[in-house]
Amino acid sequence: MSAGRSRPSWESYFMQITALVAQRSTCLRRAVGAVIVKDKRILATGYNGAPSGAQHCIDVGCLRERLKVASGERHELCRAIHAEQNAIIQAAYLGVSIQGATLFCTNLPCAICAKMIINAGIKKIYYQNAYADPMSQELLAEAGVEVIHFEPENQGGAP
Repeated sequence: MSAGRSRPSWESYFMQITALVAQRSTCLRRAVGAVIVKDKRILATGYNGAPSGAQHCIDVGCLRERLKVASGERHELCRAIHAEQNAIIQAAYLGVSIQGATLFCTNLPCAICAKMIINAGIKKIYYQNAYADPMSQELLAEAGVEVIHFEPENQGGAP
């Protein structure tokens, strides 16, 4: 390793990947990325967007915007699947066990995602941005899922 260059921590590395994954989002309100990791290996990724074969909000508009639905409310009024849900579905589709894994996500999961995360056996969550859904934090705490608010590191010359 060259002098003066530092490597990001594993947590920073995976959080940076969530930001890249979020760039695939087709949501008009918020781009979210999720990465499921176990033993420092990426098992699955997900971003928020419409189900396969369905039109995306970037193509047909946002129902939640038209109805003026606040963030964190009425999740059923959305074409998109959340990033965390897509990552869990991707793992199941590929037959990859995520029991005991860690989820890295650009945003704190909502209550619906929290329930899926708990039942999927994910044990730890790193998130960068808050989300307006207090029930999520209550469910995760009750189920013993460790939730860590990630503070970006000073990269000090790291790529």
